[in-house]
Amino acid sequence: MAEKPTCSCGANEPKRIIFPCAGVANVGQLTNLAAIQLAEEGYGSPSCIALLATGAETLVSGAKQADEVLVIDGCPVTCAKKIADAKGVPVAQHIVVTELGITKGPSKSYTADDVEKVVAACWKGEGKKNSADPAKKNGCGCGCGGTC
Repeated sequence: MAEKPTCSCGANEPKRIIFPCAGVANVGQLTNLAAIQLAEEGYGSPSCIALLATGAETLVSGAKQADEVLVIDGCPVTCAKKIADAKGVPVAQHIVVTELGITKGPSKSYTADDVEKVVAACWKGEGKKNSADPAKKNGCGCGCGGTC
């Protein structure tokens, strides 16, 4: 399947929200580091899963209106995904760090390669349930005159 060209002004880029689990183990720490790196690379905006758990109306509403929600959980307990589900936030992509071959351990037991592995999995869409990307829209419509 060919990639749809994006508008040169960036106006048709999907609005993505990233919820890292932020657990205390190394794999939880990796979710935070990956979310920060993804934001720096332009993938989306990290947000606080604890705040979502409180039911903060603006965050819940914003997450429900996002083009894509990415949840990065550290381990199979999937706390962040359970919080998103409980708040009715549709998760388009769910990554579990331990499923990427990284073993859960002490907080500082990770490498830069581990961070890269998580970031790459997100960019590749490894946590999507199907091949259709709901974040991709039909047509640009931004009016910039760029080629879409």
